[in-house]
Amino acid sequence: MDPLRNPYTPNAGATPPVIAGREGLESQFQVLLSRKARGRSEKSMIITGLRGVGKTVLLEQFRQTATSQDWVAVNREMVKHSEDDFRRTLTDVLRKALLALSPRDRWTTRLKDALAVLRSFSLSIDPEGKLTAGFDVGVQYGQADLGVLNQDVVDLFLAAGEAAKEQGRGIILLFDEIQFLSSPQLEALIMGLHATTQRSLPVILVGAGLPQIAAVAGDAKSYAERLFAFPQIVNLTVEQSHQALQEPAVQEGTRWTDAALYLAYAQTEGYPYFLQELGYATWAIAHGEVITESDVSLALPSYESTLDSSFFRVRLERTTELQQAYLRAMAELGSAPQKAADVAALMGRQSNQVAPTRADLISMGLLYPPQQQHGYAAFTVPQFDRFMKRTIPEFTAPPIHRRHTGTNGR
Repeated sequence: MDPLRNPYTPNAGATPPVIAGREGLESQFQVLLSRKARGRSEKSMIITGLRGVGKTVLLEQFRQTATSQDWVAVNREMVKHSEDDFRRTLTDVLRKALLALSPRDRWTTRLKDALAVLRSFSLSIDPEGKLTAGFDVGVQYGQADLGVLNQDVVDLFLAAGEAAKEQGRGIILLFDEIQFLSSPQLEALIMGLHATTQRSLPVILVGAGLPQIAAVAGDAKSYAERLFAFPQIVNLTVEQSHQALQEPAVQEGTRWTDAALYLAYAQTEGYPYFLQELGYATWAIAHGEVITESDVSLALPSYESTLDSSFFRVRLERTTELQQAYLRAMAELGSAPQKAADVAALMGRQSNQVAPTRADLISMGLLYPPQQQHGYAAFTVPQFDRFMKRTIPEFTAPPIHRRHTGTNGR
């Protein structure tokens, strides 16, 4: 069919034409916005889920919703930061937020004070003031310049919240990949948000991350569970998957047969990104006004090849040979969470010998430790076990490199 009319969007973070199965979260976010706008207390959110379930898409939907209601929304994808880099990121994020609150010719004393606090916050990493150039405000000494990250972030968030409240607006920070923050950095954000909540200031933090982030946040600060809701999004149901494929096609004067929809669900298991990828590939194969089961079958090789060369492989290319062997051993055991001792045994090693490899894979975001399953790990990417078996068809235990002991073996 006409590629220009293809309604499916298999791109990272791209908003599909129909967002199925997320209505409850959108309603929850609307309640959060409305209550905070009225000065009421309400939990911010950290959305958790595997890769490809639509966390980034939801953050973009939230940004659009907030902006339409005159909130200042700033989004940022997090990476592994040193403390200085983290300060730079927060400086940039809050700079954008504060400058968006009001035109320069209407800056109030409180807004100027907040900008001065931001300058103080940035001084340790930007003594020449380049990050806050053009503010035309002084430095608020004694505010956000202690050099202790969590205390400085508290001062910064309070100043920003007070400025937003005076303007009759709110600030919402949308942070993706939040699992990459260190514990001190996450603790600082939690403490900053907690301080604004105590004073009923209109500041919201919505994060998105892999499933372990709920436990990590709790470890960073014990009251995190009282400050955040941790909704988990999963793959779509059969009906929701059908909706995600059928409605965009109908809008283009086309429809899927029931058999085609069921085959698509069986192949994708209802993961939103996979549905978009398969929908896109099937549209390119199909002819006429009806997408059939045969069209889906013919599209499967192209769909699988595209996933392998982009969605899956980009993650595998960052791994070492030993890390790949660990992932392949997990795949050999199945798609479910696997016990570390079982993976080690399959590799011909003891658990403590491969523990650093497992820890590195968790740090890289390829594995996560499921809650209440101590000693287990699972893939963060759906169907990654299938990909590993396609890439490395036969599993063989990696050789054990022994330390050289000399010609006499001593």
